[in-house]
Amino acid sequence: MTPQEISDYKMRWRPGYSVDVHSDLHVQCKDWCRKNLNRWEWSMDTYTYVYAHTFRFELEESANAFKEHFAEWVDKGKT
Repeated sequence: MTPQEISDYKMRWRPGYSVDVHSDLHVQCKDWCRKNLNRWEWSMDTYTYVYAHTFRFELEESANAFKEHFAEWVDKGKT
């Protein structure tokens, strides 16, 4: 898919399933997404809370797997 096609595809499923994670872990979270999902199945919004980023997933199963992998960091940083 081209970057434009990816963007258009994401706009169709957003907001999807959201998971908030502490901002300190964004590199590890992006690495996990890149290794486990296609680029058009997830996105990240930075600093949606003071110390948190929001990862959005097209599929609920992907969001649940992400939550399970980063369980101790999910919903941390929301103040």
